[in-house]
Amino acid sequence: MDNNVEKNNLQDLIKQFNFDSSKKYKLIIFMGLLGDFDSIEYAINLSKFIKGNKFADDIDIFSVAIGREIGKEKFCKFTGFFEKNLRTVENNDVHKLVGASEGLNIGLGGWVNMFFMLCGIGSPNTLKEVLRGYTGDKNSNQIYNSQDEINLFKFFKFSGKAFDTTFGGNYLRPFELATFRLKNMIEIIQNWNDYILDAEFLTQRVSTFLINDQNEIIYKYISTEILNYSEKMSNPIDFLSQNLDK
Repeated sequence: MDNNVEKNNLQDLIKQFNFDSSKKYKLIIFMGLLGDFDSIEYAINLSKFIKGNKFADDIDIFSVAIGREIGKEKFCKFTGFFEKNLRTVENNDVHKLVGASEGLNIGLGGWVNMFFMLCGIGSPNTLKEVLRGYTGDKNSNQIYNSQDEINLFKFFKFSGKAFDTTFGGNYLRPFELATFRLKNMIEIIQNWNDYILDAEFLTQRVSTFLINDQNEIIYKYISTEILNYSEKMSNPIDFLSQNLDK
């Protein structure tokens, strides 16, 4: 997409969705379905950034996702994302305007498209990212602290201390990310009808735009693969720290 067209479309959408901000930066994220793995994981990481980063006062974070209002309420409650900064839409028309990827489409429906992408077809780094969830990553931060309570399926409960005891700390431990994603998957399954508006959009990918106070796009990332909503999955929100002080 031509950069000027992309910029103009983005500015029109900012006005359309009333993404007003007096802060130095605006982060605009076009998510897929509310119940997409990437949408939920991304929103949780952004919420953590807002709570604990020195640059948080300089930025407003907005998002557009495909879904219903009831799904939006549950999504924000689960992820901690600001409900007032999230807009829901019924299809991916606005995603197309900013050049977001629709993912693989072989013409057999969203479920088939999703299955093939999860197998690595049209999404080659997905399997690598799934594997990282089980093997751990020395270059990534741990997710759970020792006092965190982890509840899976309401009957399998343990604390983050189990990871400390088994694998040590201060890095992403084996099975830690997989546990985090399993917890997210349980949330999606339990609220499927509220989160998944239409299976046609299962493969719609995330797009990220960081805009300064001169309305310039200073960073963008157009995801094309499942579980690759950031260009640096070992530290998905690192692009903010790298760009907010410029």
